[in-house]
Amino acid sequence: MDRPTYPPKPVPGDRVAVVSPSAGLPALFPLPYELGLERLRTEFGLDPVEYPTTRRMGATPKERADDLHAAFADPTVKAVIASIGGDDQITVLPLLDRELIRANPKPFFGYSDNTNLHAFLWNTGVVSYHGGSVMVEFGRPGAMAPLSAESLRAALFTSGEYELKPAERWHDTSRDWADPATFEAEPETRPGSDWSWLNADHVVEGRSWGGNLEILGWLLMADREVARDPAVHDGGVLFLETSEEMPSAEEVFRLLRNMGERGLLQRFPALLMGRAKTWSFQQPNSPAAGARYAAEQREAVVRALKTYAPHTMVVFDVDLGHTDPQVVVPYGGTVRVDGPARRITVIY
Repeated sequence: MDRPTYPPKPVPGDRVAVVSPSAGLPALFPLPYELGLERLRTEFGLDPVEYPTTRRMGATPKERADDLHAAFADPTVKAVIASIGGDDQITVLPLLDRELIRANPKPFFGYSDNTNLHAFLWNTGVVSYHGGSVMVEFGRPGAMAPLSAESLRAALFTSGEYELKPAERWHDTSRDWADPATFEAEPETRPGSDWSWLNADHVVEGRSWGGNLEILGWLLMADREVARDPAVHDGGVLFLETSEEMPSAEEVFRLLRNMGERGLLQRFPALLMGRAKTWSFQQPNSPAAGARYAAEQREAVVRALKTYAPHTMVVFDVDLGHTDPQVVVPYGGTVRVDGPARRITVIY
């Protein structure tokens, strides 16, 4: 595959598209959405532009694809940011005009179900940015997490190396977005910890691929936006994370096993595994129960790698995906994982 394109970056004062390629949840939860828009304006100096489906639930895949086309084609729009995720962006992918987007590359930010669009952009040759939704990171109660804000500023406005760092404090619980009191105080956090490393005796530098593990499983089942020849990922850096749906350890193992059986998992000499989401409204785990869930997920990852990629270097508990604070990972960009130095550097 040809060398991927890093799209030009916006500068303060530029217009940025805010889109809902998965679900128009700003219509149901305006409080975090409006807060996120305000922070884009006042803290980042950007001018957010909305589209017909940004605040509309039930929009068809065609309508959402039309909004993406409009956002990428508009020369006055300098970046595209997802409002939030969802669960059916896979239905939008066949409707996207690859040549239009290739001809108008722009930084795209989002995660979760937006893994679909990231995979599409990877195959289009455009680097995108896994992280930073309007309603979650920009619309965080109280204030943006400093680590999230720092990483987002670097990814949005700068080009070059950025070193990822472990969070000093973190949380993964949620409060009611419909309650104004939720946004009057910051979330309660707990002390962070250093990353955990496995097979960390070498250095890997390569093009990144991955995202939300559940969404990758759907793409594999649909045989959509996954490379027909796994060899294109040789020497790359895989990064994975799980969502608030909290798949069981056995499901995580099976998803990774399927990637191994496809000949995909073993192509990556390094894996960044995101800090596991351990709490949801459906499963409000105690800290102890959450720790058990995270440990079981880690064991499942190690079990799959022992079979399919026993020499892969793994870094656990990287603050990417469904966690707070969150660091942005360039999707399709260069990531360097230095095991002996215990450092992760990305190119934004």
